[in-house]
Amino acid sequence: MPSTGIMLTASELVAAYSSGELSPVEATKASLEVIEQRDKELGAFTLVDPEVALDHAKASEERWREGNPIGWLDGVPASIKDMFLTQGWPTLRGSVCIDRDQPWEVDSPVTARMRENGLVLLGKTTTPELGWKGVTDNPLDGITRNPWNPALTPGGSSGGSAAAVAAGMGELSVGTDGGGSVRIPASFCGIVGFKPTAGRIPLFPASPFGALAHAGPMARSVDDIALLLDVLATPDHRDPTALAPPIGTYREAVRRDVRGIRAAFSPALGYIDVDPEVAQAVVSTVAALSEAGLSVEEADPGFTDPVEAFDVLWSTGAAKWLDTFPEGSAERIDQGLRKVWQQGHTYSASDYLDAQAARAALGIHMGEFHLRYDVLITPTMAIPPFETGHDVPPGSGLESWPQWTRFTYPFNMTQQPAITVPAGFTSGGLPVGLQIVGPRHSDDLVLAVAKLVEEIRPWATDRPAGSRR
Repeated sequence: MPSTGIMLTASELVAAYSSGELSPVEATKASLEVIEQRDKELGAFTLVDPEVALDHAKASEERWREGNPIGWLDGVPASIKDMFLTQGWPTLRGSVCIDRDQPWEVDSPVTARMRENGLVLLGKTTTPELGWKGVTDNPLDGITRNPWNPALTPGGSSGGSAAAVAAGMGELSVGTDGGGSVRIPASFCGIVGFKPTAGRIPLFPASPFGALAHAGPMARSVDDIALLLDVLATPDHRDPTALAPPIGTYREAVRRDVRGIRAAFSPALGYIDVDPEVAQAVVSTVAALSEAGLSVEEADPGFTDPVEAFDVLWSTGAAKWLDTFPEGSAERIDQGLRKVWQQGHTYSASDYLDAQAARAALGIHMGEFHLRYDVLITPTMAIPPFETGHDVPPGSGLESWPQWTRFTYPFNMTQQPAITVPAGFTSGGLPVGLQIVGPRHSDDLVLAVAKLVEEIRPWATDRPAGSRR
């Protein structure tokens, strides 16, 4: 059976700060201690800065002492994926080809909002090079491992963030998601990961993956996701595609009563082979949701696998980015990424426009589907975590990561909000995630349904062995 942890959520930490039971300095020291104990094995961080973290924690402690916290998450230890620009720290994106010794003077919108709200940044988490695949290893940092079983992958590309949060190396993290990169590792690591509607969290610089790219919060509870989204969902002038500020707050919306809403359950999207133990855990949780008052009907959304269009959009974006790398980089980058670079150059402008048209058509199709159903529920992953050091499950015969992440990338193409929440475990004690997808701009509804899942299936209180603090 999984080990039951005693870690506090971010919401619980803030309550403890308010009562004086704990201080930000104590919480930060505890997180740094877990990093010291576990990260040599897990490889979740590419950079940890204890001195800066403790300085920020002391400043937060003083604000709490004076009764003047600057945000709902003031003093909460957090990390940020090494895809986001961070003033004072290099952003190497898992690559040996990016010059570490250059001025790092700019914060991305995500980093800036976290600082402005008093979160304590512990450091930066690992990513596959340029976030290009669904597992986490790179030429710079090596392999990142799953806290539930270090022989297995945490998923990717936000695998460092997922492993850090699951193991108690900070309460919160922020990842990127261009094809499932928040939801894949959150599912594999037994935490909550949310890809909000495109534009809800501003991005700068603009992602070369274009309309596929999202940023997303990662945490051990749905309440924490809502709190962090309130911090991050602030427009930034550097992202002209950013949405207007939300009406109301997500920390309030998450408690919306969703009993009676119409939910479609698609166990396989009509075309995906799902591991029996994964399917069993998800079906059991969906049945519990129905008993709790959701109006659930089994229904597929009725589209075929859009992988061909996704591959065009993904590889052309990667190729455009890699074209800016220094001469000789092709021999130094992840060789799987090199193949994607080459593949991207085989497509024409017409191919790219056709892929964009397919993406738009899929979005319209899902918009019509949501006229009948408020949310769509699926497994997050079709398989449990597999052995590290492989881009695809060993012995599967698969050739690329999108072939085993088929529940996630369609909803990057449609730009819909999608969240993964823990739904149970395999017989081997590995986490299983359930995905909830809503129509564009229904981030509040998706969070509220996820909160109901968490209440009826409180798997998020179970933690990997060794993660207690």
